[in-house]
Amino acid sequence: MSHQSTLIADNIEQYLHEHETKDLLRFITCGSVDDGKSTLIGRLLHDSKMIFDDQLAAITQASKKSGTTGEEVDLALLVDGLQSEREQGITIDVAYRFFSTDRRKFIIADTPGHEQYTRNMATGASTAGLAVILIDARYGVQTQTRRHSFIADLVGIRHLVIAVNKMDLVGYSQARFDEIVAEYRAFAEQLGAEDIRFVPLSALKGDNVVNPSEAMSWYRVDGKPGPALLELLESVEVRHDHNLTDLRLPVQYVNRPNLDFRGYAGTLEAGVLRPGQAIKVLPSGKVSTVERIVTFDGDLEDAWPGQAITVTLADEIDVSRGDWIVAADAEVTEAAAFDADIVWMSEQALEPGREVDIRLAGRSVAGHVETIHHQVDVNTLARHAAERLELNAIARCRVALNGEVPLDAYDRSPGTGSFIVIDRLSNITVGAGMIRGAAEAGAEVAAGEVDWAGFEVELNALVRKYFPHWQARDVRDLLE
Repeated sequence: MSHQSTLIADNIEQYLHEHETKDLLRFITCGSVDDGKSTLIGRLLHDSKMIFDDQLAAITQASKKSGTTGEEVDLALLVDGLQSEREQGITIDVAYRFFSTDRRKFIIADTPGHEQYTRNMATGASTAGLAVILIDARYGVQTQTRRHSFIADLVGIRHLVIAVNKMDLVGYSQARFDEIVAEYRAFAEQLGAEDIRFVPLSALKGDNVVNPSEAMSWYRVDGKPGPALLELLESVEVRHDHNLTDLRLPVQYVNRPNLDFRGYAGTLEAGVLRPGQAIKVLPSGKVSTVERIVTFDGDLEDAWPGQAITVTLADEIDVSRGDWIVAADAEVTEAAAFDADIVWMSEQALEPGREVDIRLAGRSVAGHVETIHHQVDVNTLARHAAERLELNAIARCRVALNGEVPLDAYDRSPGTGSFIVIDRLSNITVGAGMIRGAAEAGAEVAAGEVDWAGFEVELNALVRKYFPHWQARDVRDLLE
């Protein structure tokens, strides 16, 4: 829903133009169970006047049956729309909401807090540029707080807003807020997030959500009254998060409506593309020049990351779905094996060697997980050996493909450095991964490194195979 503006009545064309050119921020709300994620989104939309009258009437009526806030309207019902969510008072699936203010457009993803639905949280985080991580002021940093912080960091979210919620239940105590800030900062030293901000609020009462809180006048940043959550969301700088250097256009569709037009459609994942620019097509290596950048609204003089475009080339060369259009002088690694962090999303455990389909930047190629280097304990961030991955597990793995493909590290280009794992029998997505670097096919470890976790996994298997009567849990038992 868009913000209310007098331009809608006075000059609708100017309003639409301003609305189209606004910056867009995609963000998620996450954290532990019952930290108030859905209530926060409901309050954010309600206080910024982004709820239609019929929506408000509907959740007012639903609050009498499924609400958890007594006589007050349960704003969480605005995003908790599934019957099972309302019956249990929890978020199960990811709920998306759009709204805008004078300064920016937003897409919110409300993600579940239960460990059982970690895969849903990871899905919501995969397209976000910012994460609002809620913490219940009564309980402080919990297991799910650390889990969701790690996943947000894993998928490359650079901006974290730590919203210490339910401050009204601790008497708006500055001491309690400072204690939680110190606790989270100690944990965040293990993360790579570049921008972490803290805001005390009460989603139920509306303190510091859209409007500043009179009850927390002690909340200050750089000697000035601290910003409310909405002000933070409007002002955080995300434009520089995109890679504008390395041109990456994975081809999703070859557009051939008639004999006089052949275009290559896709979403520009990185870099800036302009007509007349020299390009190269991978994996063929053929070179050409961009002739036109075509969109529904007309040709563009330049295209930027995130835009869906169709490109025509000056030369007739073979370009297919899954090929990459890159700069003519770009040096892109091509390999048949790579290391990646994988989030496993299936009830059926991941077993190394099992054939799967890897879908990477529009290209589908057969392959398998060759080795599980180590699994990450998302509660402590410690690494340990693993022979298989259960549901919601996260691990660093070696993936082997049946052929060479162009590869990017996820940190460099998330759009071309991420992939999904598809079960070959059911065609269901069973995992998602972030590429960390290419590796030589068949190599177990990178040069100069010793993969102790992988070594321990293999040694465990040998012990169980040749000495089953020992009945040892793992190699550590034998060594100790």
